[in-house]
Order: sequence, then structure tokens, then C-alpha cells
Amino acid sequence: MTHGTIHQADDGHVRLTGEAEAALLSRIREAAQSHFSQARGSHDWDHTLRVHRLCRCIGAAEGADLLVAETAAYLHDIGRAHQDRGRGNLCHAEKGAAMAREMLAAVPLADDRRENIIHSIAAHRFRRGASPETLEARVLFDADKLDAIGAVGVARAFLFAGELGARLHSPEVDVVRAPAYSIDDTGYREYVVKLSRIKDRILTDTGRRLAEDRHRFMVGFFDRFLEEYNGER
Repeated sequence: MTHGTIHQADDGHVRLTGEAEAALLSRIREAAQSHFSQARGSHDWDHTLRVHRLCRCIGAAEGADLLVAETAAYLHDIGRAHQDRGRGNLCHAEKGAAMAREMLAAVPLADDRRENIIHSIAAHRFRRGASPETLEARVLFDADKLDAIGAVGVARAFLFAGELGARLHSPEVDVVRAPAYSIDDTGYREYVVKLSRIKDRILTDTGRRLAEDRHRFMVGFFDRFLEEYNGER
């Protein structure tokens, strides 16, 4: 049961007080966390919490509906385990959006807010899927991508490669042609095919400012990584 006050306006829309919104977010956070008991480290509950913090930061600066942005952040990767088990053959954003629709069906939210949350989850992927059409969807997209670059992004790239059993580096392989979820799906491959491109895909002004600094650090790291790997430093 949601604590606080819920108003049913004359237009049929649900109005939540601040206390009710906080209680609702707490329930959603708890429900979301239950989907991460077997999550891999690169996309675990800690990642969701970092994305949530970035959503609050970017959303507040951009004037977004924080209830929508925060809810979408908590739920954005609830379908990730299904994608990992399918080794990439299933889209976790689409699966997560479908799961979120079921979870939110009985939640006291205005229909437009509920649909915005579901759209934001469906549109948060970098490589494919729907385009983020709302401000809140753009905030989630940027928050999720920012956690993939910078120092944290570098760490996650190698963590993900380790989860796959990939090598540290495959210098004899064309990384662009190397298959995903293979022994050659290295941290450096992730940088080349995805992470190096993220800065130019960020959608909000606040996100772009954060991305510039993270991108600069990441480029310097991988330049140094190749020099050390090749025995040049």
C-alpha cells in the first residue's frame, strides 16, 4: 500500500503528494532489486543505483519529471538476465519494458506517466531499439550511457569481458569483425565498437558536459593500455 495522499482529479488523472511519490519509489526500488539476485557484475544492482543517481542529477538540471526518470532508472535493466542467458539474442530493453508494464499495471500512476516510464525503458539501448522521444527517456538514455564511459566504464568493459571468458586483448583480430559474446569480445573491442562513440550520442546538455570529461579519461586510458600491451611503455 502506498503511504501518503493520492488524489483523483476531476480530469481522471492521479495526483500524488511528495510523500506518496517517495513511498511509491521505495516500493518500485524493492521490486526492481528482486530481479538482480543472479545478475552479473557488469550489469548488477550497483549499476542500476549509479544510473539512478545520474538520472536524479541530469533530470533535476534538465527539468524532467523525476518520478518518471527515477522509476525508469530502477526498472531499466530488469530484463537484462534474459538477454545474458540468450547471449544477446533477446533485447533486454524490450523485455524489460514488457515486464515493467506488468509491474506497473496496478500502481497508482497517471497513464501518461506510466507510458513514459515504459517508453523510457524500451528506448534506453545504444545499439538498437526505439529512439528516446521524451525528456525523461533522454535522461535515462544519457545516465545509462555515462555509466559505460569514464573510469567506471573502463572497469565495466573489462568486467563484462571477464564474464564472457574473453582474453585481455586480441591484437591479431579485427575487433570490428570479432563476434560479440566470444573469446575476442574484449574490453578494448567494447571501447572501439561502442564506448568511443557514446560521447557523440548523448542527448541532453547536462549529459554532454559530463560525457566530455569521462570520454577524455577513457581515451587516455586505452591509448596507454595499447602502449603498455605492445611494450612501448
